[in-house]
Amino acid sequence: MELNILIPALIVAWMLDRFLADPSWLPHPVVVYGKLIAFFDKTCNRGKRRFIRGMLVTMILVTGVFLFFELLLMGIIQINIWLVTGLKAVFIFFGLAGTTLIREGKAVFEKLQTGIEEGRKQVGRIVGRDTTNLNSHEIKTATLETLAENLSDGVVAPLFWLAIAGVPGMMVYKMVNTLDSMIGYQNDKYEYFGKFAARLDDVANYIPARITALLMALCGFNSRAFQYIFRFGRAHKSPNAGFPEAALAGTLGVQFGGDHAYLGKLVPKPKIGTNLRTLNINDLKKTIQINRAVEISMIVLVVAAFIFTDLPWVAQRAEISFSNLFCCVFTLK
Repeated sequence: MELNILIPALIVAWMLDRFLADPSWLPHPVVVYGKLIAFFDKTCNRGKRRFIRGMLVTMILVTGVFLFFELLLMGIIQINIWLVTGLKAVFIFFGLAGTTLIREGKAVFEKLQTGIEEGRKQVGRIVGRDTTNLNSHEIKTATLETLAENLSDGVVAPLFWLAIAGVPGMMVYKMVNTLDSMIGYQNDKYEYFGKFAARLDDVANYIPARITALLMALCGFNSRAFQYIFRFGRAHKSPNAGFPEAALAGTLGVQFGGDHAYLGKLVPKPKIGTNLRTLNINDLKKTIQINRAVEISMIVLVVAAFIFTDLPWVAQRAEISFSNLFCCVFTLK
């Protein structure tokens, strides 16, 4: 039954993402995640043992998200199979960010046409670095780096965890990713409180980042991309971000990386690539083509995994465990 539900739900969700992206009028789970994280940050990120506090907060939120979605979907499936299929499609749609990412990337290049300040403001929406003093080339570079890195975070990784653990796994990944984006900083405030969340995000993205890089190289039809993956993939400070960035840098024949300012602090970063040339609109168009091709390729792989394997095995086993638990409770009654 899980197989029959997930495949149509995934296809509908992908179509919704292509046509709607992330409409502001539609409530998004990540907004709720953000409010929960902000509450725990305010109440727990103080005093001693901040690493332990941050670890417990992360574990509570991650476990809570999995249980909430698993129990919600299990309860609704008892009511109506079509209702739960539609609900899964909506949640998968919430988990995908491919179209939103592309639209944001296009917006940066468009704003740059009106002025450097507009470009800085627009790129500030999608990057964590300080954009105050970025020049036109640096703004374009930051945009393409983000399109590469977030292709993993916003498309491939959510689909990977959907395949492994169903919709609850996908929603858990979104929580882990949101935790990292909000508290996973190496500064005085979050060095200890957010360390566990940041490391958990590294683990959650380890395989997806490498899948992303491989698919980017294949979809870009460029042998240099493979060379860059092996040469520069591990050069990045992040254990994951360097791989998709290296794949895109190799495909386009450009240089990414270098030192950036985050929260007022200069963070040294290695360079990815050797060809420091001027970026143009054709680089954006090529990047968008690759992102779309990788997105479709990953969906095909996930559907194939649903058909030919026992995936999503985590969700299946969780459902069996919860079903047994419910049976025991009702038997005792």
